[in-house]
Amino acid sequence: MAATTQTIEINVPVSDFFEVIRDYASYPEFLSDMESVRVVNSSGGVSDVEFTLNVIKRVSYTLRLSENPARDGLRWELVEGMFKSNDGGWALEELPGGRTRAIYDVNVSVGIFVPGAIVNRLVGKTLPATLAAFKRRAESINA
Repeated sequence: MAATTQTIEINVPVSDFFEVIRDYASYPEFLSDMESVRVVNSSGGVSDVEFTLNVIKRVSYTLRLSENPARDGLRWELVEGMFKSNDGGWALEELPGGRTRAIYDVNVSVGIFVPGAIVNRLVGKTLPATLAAFKRRAESINA
């Protein structure tokens, strides 16, 4: 099992950053390992979304994402895929000057057919680059 929590500050208001993290279909435009995203269904702030990554090998999985803009956040849990578990989320805090502190946490456990190297890359090495990509995306949209 691999778990981590990382924090990043973004020069946009919470509401603007929230729109970026909930625009799942746009992820392949700015996340280099993301091949495709398909929203399977969506209702009442809860979406089942299938993600396909190419990280050492192609990995597909479906997450149930629960949006909570009133609490400035988003949480997810694994629906199906090659992982035993994949849960986590974003917590967003408003900072002075219309800035956002985003706290990202993820906890991933691999199944028998997923090499540990993939999880280590996703959680350890790729995560800082992923957070930086979300920051760039939000700040470029709101520039």
